[in-house]
Amino acid sequence: MTRGLMIAAPRSGSGKTTLTLGLLRALRRSGRSVVGVKSGPDYIDPAFHAAASGAPSVNLDSWAMPRELLETLAGEAARGRELLLCEASMGLFDGVPGETGRTGASADVAAALGLPVLLMIDVSGQAQSAAAVVKGCMSYDPRIEVVGVVLNRVGSARHRRLAGEAIEALGVEVVGSIPRLDALVLPERHLGLVQAGEFEALDQRLDEIADAVAAHADLSAIEALARPLKFMPSAIPAAALAPPGQRIALARDAAFSFLYPHLLSGWRAAGAELRFFSPLADEPPPEDCDACWLPGGYPELHAGQLAGAAQFRQGLRRFARARPVHGECGGYMALGAALTDASGARHEMAGLLGVETSFAKRRMTLGYREATLDADSALGPAGARFRGHEFHYATIVSLGDDPPFAFVRDPYGSAPERSGSRRGGVTGGFFHAIARA
Repeated sequence: MTRGLMIAAPRSGSGKTTLTLGLLRALRRSGRSVVGVKSGPDYIDPAFHAAASGAPSVNLDSWAMPRELLETLAGEAARGRELLLCEASMGLFDGVPGETGRTGASADVAAALGLPVLLMIDVSGQAQSAAAVVKGCMSYDPRIEVVGVVLNRVGSARHRRLAGEAIEALGVEVVGSIPRLDALVLPERHLGLVQAGEFEALDQRLDEIADAVAAHADLSAIEALARPLKFMPSAIPAAALAPPGQRIALARDAAFSFLYPHLLSGWRAAGAELRFFSPLADEPPPEDCDACWLPGGYPELHAGQLAGAAQFRQGLRRFARARPVHGECGGYMALGAALTDASGARHEMAGLLGVETSFAKRRMTLGYREATLDADSALGPAGARFRGHEFHYATIVSLGDDPPFAFVRDPYGSAPERSGSRRGGVTGGFFHAIARA
C-alpha cells in the first residue's frame, strides 16, 4: 500500500519546493519508488516533480475538483508506488471561501487523502518563536496532524538548538535543519519557476539539491512519518473535461506549455488521440485533427517569432474555417489580432479573434474562477460550468467586437463578468479550465 506525506509550510517562500524536490530525488536514488503531486493549480511544479522522481506528477485542487476526482487522480498517481509526497501551495491553510473541504487550501487535500504533514519552517529572524508557529499549525485544523518539522535557513548550531528544542517540547520531531542554500534555489520568472523543459542541466541541479537535503535532513525519519493513504480510489473516469475532439491538435513548445497533466491523461483515457505541433517551429495544426487547442505559456517572449510563423498562422486560419479552435491564456493572446511585448513592440497574431493584448504595462490578475459558457464551444455546450483559475500579467488593449466566450465569477461572491472572446468556432480566454463544476 502506498504511504503518503504532505510537505507544507505556514507561508509561501519557506522552501517547500526545494525540500520536496530534494526528497524526491534523494529517495529515488536510494531505491524507493516515489511520486510527487502538487496541491493547488500551479502547472509548473509537477514537471519538476516528474524530473526529480521519474514518475508522472499531477495537480490536486480541492476548490476546482470534486473530491471523487481528486481521490481518483491521487490513486492513479500512487498506483505501484511506495511513497507519495504532496507539495502544498502557499500557506497550509490558505484558501478561498467555500464549504469545508472545498476551499483550495492544502489542508483540504491532506484531510481528504489522510496525509500527515511535514512542516517546513523558515526560522531566519527567530528562534523559540518558531515553536509558537508550529503549535498554531498543530491546533488550527483538527482534520490534519503535523507529525514533523524541518527547519530552514538555520544560521548556526546554537540557532538550531534554540528553535529545535522549543519545537520538540511540543512533542513534534525535528527531522531536518537546513542552512541557507540560496545557491540551490531554482530560478523564477514572473509566473513562478522557469519551466523544467527550459532549465539547463536540470538533472545536475536536482542531484545537488538532493545532496544538500540528504546532508541536513534525516531521510529515514522523514520516510517513517508517512502513513498509508486512507481513501479508496473511485472507479469513475478521471476525465475532468470531455475531450474537445476525437483527434486533438495540441500546440506544445516553449511558447505553449501550460496544460494540466490530468487533462491530457483524462482525454487519452476517454479515447482521444493527441497530436502535438510547434507554432515556434512554424508548424500548422495537423489537418487530420478535428479540434485544435492552444494552451497557455509565454507567447510574449516569442511574439516576433510567432508573428513571422507564416505556415502556422495560415494553417491555423485554414483549420478554423470548419473545426473548433480554443486558446487558454497565452493561446488566447496568440489567437487575437495583436500582442505588444514588454518592450512596446506590437506583433500581429493569428487574427482569428479581435482581442489585442499588451505586456508594456503589466498588471497581475490572479485567482480562482467559475466559468459558465456563453455558447457552444470546444470546451462544452452553452451553459456548461467549469472551475479553474486565471494567472497572467497581460492587459487587454481592445476586445474588438467579439462576444464573450464565457461569464466568470470568483469565489468571493462577485457578479458574473464577461470573459474571453468567441468568433464562429474559435474561442479563447484567460481562464484555465481544471474540471467541470
